[in-house]
Amino acid sequence: MRDKAVLYLEDGTLLLGRSFGAKGTRVGEIIFNTGMTGYQEILTDPSYKDQIVAMTYVHIGNYGVNYEDFESRKIFVEGFVAKEFEETPSNWRSKKTLREFLEENGIPAIDGVDTRYLTRKIREKGSMKAVITTESADTQSLRKILEEYPGIEGRDLVKYVTCERPYLWSEPRWRHKSISYPQRKKVKAKLVVLDFGVKFNILRNLADIFGEVEVLPAYTTAEEILNKKPDGVVLSNGPGDPAPLKSIQENIKKIVGKVPILAICLGHQLLGLALGAKTYKLKFGHHGINHPVRNTERKSIEITSQNHNFAVDPNTFPEDVKEGLKLTHISLNDGTFEGFRSEKLKFISVQYHPEAGPGPSDSEYIFDEFSKMIEGS
Repeated sequence: MRDKAVLYLEDGTLLLGRSFGAKGTRVGEIIFNTGMTGYQEILTDPSYKDQIVAMTYVHIGNYGVNYEDFESRKIFVEGFVAKEFEETPSNWRSKKTLREFLEENGIPAIDGVDTRYLTRKIREKGSMKAVITTESADTQSLRKILEEYPGIEGRDLVKYVTCERPYLWSEPRWRHKSISYPQRKKVKAKLVVLDFGVKFNILRNLADIFGEVEVLPAYTTAEEILNKKPDGVVLSNGPGDPAPLKSIQENIKKIVGKVPILAICLGHQLLGLALGAKTYKLKFGHHGINHPVRNTERKSIEITSQNHNFAVDPNTFPEDVKEGLKLTHISLNDGTFEGFRSEKLKFISVQYHPEAGPGPSDSEYIFDEFSKMIEGS
């Protein structure tokens, strides 16, 4: 017999269900993810800091948890919601159950709720503050918790997820011995990654090409970065609102045009801000592994992995900056701006996650294009 759990939303909706995680109370912004698989990677994606994730796929937990597919050092979501939790996993790679993983990390989780109803509500009303708990179903006390929660807008969430000190990464992508993988051209270059909440699979893709990369804390100054004499800089993914990250924007502004840059997700938004554009909050964000994006250069469609609640407004770039910018990617779901590049300033920037952890590998060519930009610089 499992304990009871409660999910309470900002609009007063109270959903009752069963606990399959840790006991306790957490608060965050409720969002939904449309992926059919990849819950382990989602849980450990630092981009989900301060969010409660509801999975739209019905069965969650059926393949357990392994050690190879972590995307960071721990779970970063605040809570987890599923229609139906599977207690007994069936997978040769599984080392523990999803319940054990959640309990070890102190993350409450709830199943037995109508996730279709929840998803429709978020789509109609937008992302909302929410509290997930095993401790109380009293709406007055839950309302008070939500009133005290500041939300994600205007806050620096990067400080909670970035590394404390620099480190080297050389582990390539995980490969099964029975599968043939495309060979990547190896490039001898010095690469640094600014860690705004970087996913391990970004580092694995970079290590595939460059052999070894150095990961730096998010607030490393432009002077410290340039003193390392890198051949390329990667601005990683990360959580929350890019607008309040003023010092990071200033650092990016100082390195643009001096060294080739690859910007991903939050890094894309920060690069846009550094160039003078503005960002805005999406109604319910993009979260999933099946988002179609049109590549305007290749005239092709990519199915992408995405996780972001904010976007860059391409119409707000200053006129002097627009010259030489190429808008390269557009979301086919809502028409939002998903990518741009500049040969003059030597950068490639995408809003989605080309590392596909989880997700399809349609966009992994981005890393190879970045390596060619470095070689040509």
